[in-house]
Amino acid sequence: MTKKYVIGIDYGTDSVRSVVVDTTNGKIEGTSVFDYPRWKKGLYCDPSSNRFRQHPLDYIEGLEQSVKGALKGLSAEVIKNISGITVDTTGSTPVAVDKEGVPLSMKPGFENDPDAMFVLWKDHTGVKEAAEINELARSWGGTDFTKYEGGIYSSEWFWAKILHVLRNSEKVRGIAFSWVEHCDWIPALITGNTDPLKLKRGRCSAGHKAMWHEEFNGLPDEKFLVKLDPLLKGLREHLYRETYTCDVPVGTISAEWAAKLGIPGDVKVGAGAFDAHLGAIGGEIQPYQLIKVMGTSTCDMIVAPFSKSGEKLVAGICGQVDGSIIPGMLGLEAGQSAFGDVYAWFGRLLLWPVNEIIAKMEWLDDTSKERISKESADLIIAELSRQAESIPEEETALIALDWLNGRRTPDADQSLKGAIAGLTLGSDAPRIFKALVEATAFGSRMINERFISEGVRIDGVIAIGGVAKKNPYVMQIVSDVLNMPIKVATSDQTCAMGSAMAASVVAGIYQDIPAAQKAMGGGFEKEYKPNPAKAKKYNELFEKYKKLGSFIEKELK
Repeated sequence: MTKKYVIGIDYGTDSVRSVVVDTTNGKIEGTSVFDYPRWKKGLYCDPSSNRFRQHPLDYIEGLEQSVKGALKGLSAEVIKNISGITVDTTGSTPVAVDKEGVPLSMKPGFENDPDAMFVLWKDHTGVKEAAEINELARSWGGTDFTKYEGGIYSSEWFWAKILHVLRNSEKVRGIAFSWVEHCDWIPALITGNTDPLKLKRGRCSAGHKAMWHEEFNGLPDEKFLVKLDPLLKGLREHLYRETYTCDVPVGTISAEWAAKLGIPGDVKVGAGAFDAHLGAIGGEIQPYQLIKVMGTSTCDMIVAPFSKSGEKLVAGICGQVDGSIIPGMLGLEAGQSAFGDVYAWFGRLLLWPVNEIIAKMEWLDDTSKERISKESADLIIAELSRQAESIPEEETALIALDWLNGRRTPDADQSLKGAIAGLTLGSDAPRIFKALVEATAFGSRMINERFISEGVRIDGVIAIGGVAKKNPYVMQIVSDVLNMPIKVATSDQTCAMGSAMAASVVAGIYQDIPAAQKAMGGGFEKEYKPNPAKAKKYNELFEKYKKLGSFIEKELK
């Protein structure tokens, strides 16, 4: 029997990774990562106003270079037997396009316009627009289109971002014909069908971020959208009605892209989805097993059979969507707007003297300055973790809130801010770092408790992502705070592997996602178990975390 191979492509916040996978056993035959050059320079972004935009050329160059890099050194036999490609991306990350589906930032006069770029998932410029969507959904007298989105719409999502850009840019408003999610645009690009009226949209992005549901006959009603803002008039007609789960092919790779990438011309391309959702597949998600994708932010997901979950609405999460993770099951999503980003922020804060003072010391040569800067940046989180771990349990502890990038779940509110309480003159960097780690763990527990209180049980926790693989200190605290064991997936490329599993179904190699998981899954490399004494202590601190959060939300918002 001839071996078949697939390509999984994982677009993250900073880079894109491609893997070539043997479908018989899940072995990665080739892999390559491409860092986005424009994003790396900070172009089109303004962190002070929570504006984060990415240029499509970063995505296109990344696609070509990462796939070619993954294929490098592979035999002709492997390459000729590649049969499927699936793409995952961050989201919600939409872009304005013209009638041909070309992102406006690729058209003359828009090359450097942030409003013509992809609006990255972490962009929070649409806070005001999200608040308006929530207010109208509850008051307009018709269907509450947020009800399958947890009842609260977020500025991180499709409609809030679109409306903000349309209001902000007359230039974009005048030429934008439609809007396309990143996870839908890449499959459209490589199949040669970017027509926004014809390209196939993924169920995952539509259901979780765009208020799409069969009950609504697709997207929110035109009357609702026009009442929200007349600028949205007619846009619904330029979007979509049907959506597709990740086991469905959207087409065959175009001759142009087959030649560019150096792969066969009959490769099937699957419907795109978000990185975390395909990461859940790669992490071998099972019913009622919570998958935590732990990176710059978190995405927490559960799948449940329809027969047992029915149409019960779960409040305050990021949506419940038929087939958004595993086709045929209900996919429920939650998450934290910042997780690893909280630690990275604190690291940057501590590195300020290195970058701003030491860098200007004329008696130091440039090589030494660069070495000090690089080694400090590389070691700071590991050293903070090591020293924080040795801090004895204290009678009173610092309490922090993890809302440095707003709050995603439960009850999305991106206008919220972080906080640290209980500071004294003895509060050093490791103690503050410890409080920040505990805060992110408490944020995780809030998500678990919301699922459970809404009747969704959690039988176990599986962790994937950079933090899960790299920081045992953080993982042990999360296990203690949740008072649950946490299994860590073996693969360090779980999202790309999930895309590869989906591609194997798209290509007809496996009948469904569970069959692909069984054949291609890598299992688990480690399990963290809670310390009963620390779990008890964290129960007390968790109550203080909730009290601080309530105060901040009510009094200092």
